[in-house]
Amino acid sequence: MKKSWYRRMLLSYFPIFLFTITMLTFLSFLMVNELSNNETVKADRISTGYIMDTLSRSLRGIETDVLEEIEKNDYYRDFINVDRASDNHEVTFGVVDSMRGLVANDSLIDSMYVYRIEDKQVLTRIGLVSWDDFADKAFLEQALEQSAYQGWSAIRPYHELSLETDKKVISMYKREPLPFGTEGLVVINVNFYAVERLIQSMKNDSVTFLHIRDKDGQLLFSTMPPGEEGGKVLNRVDMGVLGWTFESGIKAGQLFLWVSVISYVWVVIGVLTVLFAIIYILYITRKNYKPIRLMMNRIESIQLRSEGMGAGKMDELSLIDHTLENLIQQASDFEKQQQDHILAGRRQLFFDLIRGEGAASAEERILKLKLLSAGTKLGQFSFIVVEIGQYGIFSSGFSVMDQHTLKFALSNVLQELAQDEGMFAWAEWIGESRMGIIVGADHEKLELKERIRRFAEKGGVWVSDNLRMALTFGIGPIVEDWAPIHVSYQSAVDAMLHKLSLNKDAVVMSDDLPGQAGNMSYKYLQMAADLVREFRLSTGNWREHLEKLFKSLEADCLKDEDVRMLLQTLMDMLGTELSSVAEVLHEHFTAENAERWKQSVDHTMSLTELNGLVLDHLTELYHHYVAFCETKNHHAMITEMKTYIEQNFANPDLSLKHLSDRFHISGKYASYLFKEEFNMKFVDFIVQLRMEHAEVLLAETEDSVQSIALQVGYANSITFGRVFKKVSGVTPGDFRRLKLKPGKPSNHAGL
Repeated sequence: MKKSWYRRMLLSYFPIFLFTITMLTFLSFLMVNELSNNETVKADRISTGYIMDTLSRSLRGIETDVLEEIEKNDYYRDFINVDRASDNHEVTFGVVDSMRGLVANDSLIDSMYVYRIEDKQVLTRIGLVSWDDFADKAFLEQALEQSAYQGWSAIRPYHELSLETDKKVISMYKREPLPFGTEGLVVINVNFYAVERLIQSMKNDSVTFLHIRDKDGQLLFSTMPPGEEGGKVLNRVDMGVLGWTFESGIKAGQLFLWVSVISYVWVVIGVLTVLFAIIYILYITRKNYKPIRLMMNRIESIQLRSEGMGAGKMDELSLIDHTLENLIQQASDFEKQQQDHILAGRRQLFFDLIRGEGAASAEERILKLKLLSAGTKLGQFSFIVVEIGQYGIFSSGFSVMDQHTLKFALSNVLQELAQDEGMFAWAEWIGESRMGIIVGADHEKLELKERIRRFAEKGGVWVSDNLRMALTFGIGPIVEDWAPIHVSYQSAVDAMLHKLSLNKDAVVMSDDLPGQAGNMSYKYLQMAADLVREFRLSTGNWREHLEKLFKSLEADCLKDEDVRMLLQTLMDMLGTELSSVAEVLHEHFTAENAERWKQSVDHTMSLTELNGLVLDHLTELYHHYVAFCETKNHHAMITEMKTYIEQNFANPDLSLKHLSDRFHISGKYASYLFKEEFNMKFVDFIVQLRMEHAEVLLAETEDSVQSIALQVGYANSITFGRVFKKVSGVTPGDFRRLKLKPGKPSNHAGL
């Protein structure tokens, strides 16, 4: 070992190498010390300033986003108003949905909640919490005492649920309604851990460090691990938004600070050292070359005999590298050929089986390809076709490499899920968007069918949750041998042609297909013509015709392409009919809108979804058509709506949605009619009508307040009393006790 070439070369070159590098390094640091120091300070200052500016912009962005959302979202103003928010779950849900959206859209936001001062109720993302049960009550008390404060709080512990552990947050609160309201507070909590991660992602911990201190000088955050000695602080920058101070520097500090002047003597020594090193290397190389040459001659002779290459074409290191590369490549090629042979054999057998070929030798080939171990018995088989939904979005959203990776993962996952159900599973891709799976087991037919259905449902849910893809499973009938696999395959493919009609979401069983219907083109064209005629007459009966059409489609179980072609024909007929009557409707049937409509239809996955899509689209067209026909003459409709409200004001379910369903108009349109005709909101109209009748009942009858509340459309006396006091200025009991006279009924039609 002492005479080995490695040790000889190491002991020969290492001393002069170490000496030379040491001298050159010494000289280099002397020459660049001052310049590097200045540049380091400058670069560190820029880096620290960038981190501070990024954090400031993020916090200002959070504040701006929250303020914009509160300003434009009426639910916040309605929630802090007890009268509007009481018994109105839509307001609560609207605020919760808004807060969840704000938290989800910004990774720094930990949580939000709204405090209503009047009844001390706190609304968090999980619902209403009373004042006594709220964990952050101490912070709210401090905020109420300092309501004029507009900045961020110091770092504080916070937890929203009683079982949660404390998290470090910084908080900001805004008065509601904006900008100087006194009815409530909106509190935004920023996760300090998320702030740390943001700063950590922008800082190179291996070279530099960053300390963040509060206004009292206490250390809040440091990129330096605990116990590690600190370097020299180069820059201190104050952050006005939070009152923090950013201290930054480099961990290594300044190297060779004891050197202040570059000496010409060291330069001369360096030049002499290089010359000495060159001479020494030449000498030691010549001395050690002879044993190396003897060893390389033997390797070179082997290479020449095996490849017929000339010795002069390669140097020693290239020859060694080439020899090792050949050995590695040969081993890799052999292993790859074996694997490719097995994969190609499996794929060939798979396609032979679905074509109905090679069934006689299937078992022998399966054992040879290691798909099944010897002695494994499978009595029942079925073929499953798995299709990726909306494949165009999938292919455009991922690169080719990512698509292959996801497909590989998908096939492995589905095979594992099938094995979890106690079944043999063999998956191969049979098209760009389709995978074929042969499953088998030694079970009864009904039990295997149930296992297959369960596997398909679990697979669809798992892939949707984890890979964000929608899958459709077409399941063929169960067969009893490898030979009829092609029959099950063809049935599974046929089942996939009826996804819409079967309304089976993600699992389509070939056994669920009804008998094939005959040619029904005339029947459906006639139904489409009847629907267009009713639509043209604007009687509203077209909805019944549309419902009848989809019931027939579901009963006849047409192919998906026939269903989509029928709907396209229906839209063409409707476009021709309406465009001739109203030119203003022509734009709804232009090429761009027609293509957008066609894409929407192509992306639907069931008849139920398609029915809703068509109904919404036709309803929108119908509203435009009716509006055109009426030529803005809505006085008759609003008069009818007013009469209906006056007759049914005691109905507690009376609302804009109720009017929308009753008069076949949208809620927004009904609200617009009230505002234009009466110059008041629908809610104010019905409240005034109910209160006028309540005053009459209180003055002229002995009915209880609860009974009167029910008579005028309120579910309980508490809500009725609150609204009555707001409108009349006194409670219902005081109104009756003081024997006040009912106010003069308003002429609603003349408002």
